[in-house]
Amino acid sequence: MAQIPLFGLGLSSRSPFVTAKRLVNIYVEKRPEGEKSVLVGHGTPGSTLFVDFGDTPARGGLELPAGNVAYVVHRGTLWEVNDAGVKTNRGTLNTTSGRVSMDHNGVQVMIVDGTNGYIYNTSTLVFAQITDPDFPANPVTVGYLSRRFIVSFLNSSRFYVSDIDNGLAWDALMFANAESNPDPIIAVWPSNGQAILLGTQTTEFWGNSGALDFPFVALQGTATEWGLAATWSIAKYDNTFACLMKNRMGQVMVAKMNGYLPEKISSPDLDAIINKYATTADASAYSYMEGGHPMYVINFPSAGATWLYDGSTSVWSALKSFGIDRHRAEFSFNLIGNTVVADYASGRLYRIDSDALTDNGESIEREIIGETITDGEQGFIDAACLRLDMETGIGTTSGQGSNPQVALSISRDNGKTWGPDMWKTAGAIGDYRTRVEWRRLGSPRYLTAKIRITDPVRAVFVNACLNPET
Repeated sequence: MAQIPLFGLGLSSRSPFVTAKRLVNIYVEKRPEGEKSVLVGHGTPGSTLFVDFGDTPARGGLELPAGNVAYVVHRGTLWEVNDAGVKTNRGTLNTTSGRVSMDHNGVQVMIVDGTNGYIYNTSTLVFAQITDPDFPANPVTVGYLSRRFIVSFLNSSRFYVSDIDNGLAWDALMFANAESNPDPIIAVWPSNGQAILLGTQTTEFWGNSGALDFPFVALQGTATEWGLAATWSIAKYDNTFACLMKNRMGQVMVAKMNGYLPEKISSPDLDAIINKYATTADASAYSYMEGGHPMYVINFPSAGATWLYDGSTSVWSALKSFGIDRHRAEFSFNLIGNTVVADYASGRLYRIDSDALTDNGESIEREIIGETITDGEQGFIDAACLRLDMETGIGTTSGQGSNPQVALSISRDNGKTWGPDMWKTAGAIGDYRTRVEWRRLGSPRYLTAKIRITDPVRAVFVNACLNPET
């Protein structure tokens, strides 16, 4: 009996002859020693419809915890949305497309759309464009720190801060420039009590000095020679943030900030993949927690690809929605403990739901490609039987999935080509003794197994083995 390692810690290599491993809509959980397997695969959560704004995508969203509501910009309208999905029009922007950046001070919600800035006062219910003549044009990102809004602007290494507790009031002298390098600031990001300025080539950290003339000062010795590669790739992640970064050598990587230094979290295999994309500047990202797993998701819209990073195992996997190569979710925000994601192609917002077995009714196609098996001397392998150890008896009560099916496809050339799908049942509801196994698979020199399931059922994969003894 030989166990087949289904869940490696990497991705498909630049050559499948090295490894063809791949996870699609699967994340991996480490288990204690002594259990059936050290690594177990679980299906990524599904989603349920929360609210629908129409046929064009939302532009940005933000939770206001004090009010138990969220604020969402769709086309030219700012909407207030409660947990029941009831939406209320709260104001009109001057633009109708493109991403927006949002933050709040507990009472005021500030929005910047690349052209103008706006304030919605949640106490007075007044929405207003920022018309202070000292507020510069073309604001791109906004953050909030130390009772002031902080804004970055298009093609500028300068950032401005508002008056205390008032995003409508700005002073022409309340600005500073990034100091370590004259590269433009791509985004400003408050984190752990500091204002982080992410430029095209460098990243700087600023803190509150308490000075009356200008309240922030660069923290000397903290600047790093890594810049932000995509404005919308930043997402809160665990107790820090993660984003797509690049250095002066040109290539991009995914990193999380560890103190004052970026810590690379993308693998060499993922780096090889994303650096072949025609562009990465349009990357977008979001994050959520799933059963104690901190997840960071990054989309590459031009490439039509989505990748999921699980911080608890450092494993990357692909995410796909039904019928397309990328996942539908473009960005996220929280609302009363739930993660809400926005569809990249429509005005639909979805709740990420661990109990949902579909993406708003669409099938979730899950796939595992395990490691390639050889006998160590490139002889032939006896593949009389391959048994998949997975949760069985998982069928639905009726309809699709009442007799859930699992497909096995075999590659005999290191993952270059694949044989036909061979389908087996995973057991109707309650049929927990079902064995999922395939027989008479021949005697290949190399054997790579691809497991696939598309039915709306709970997917838990433990391991697989060749020629089990019982």
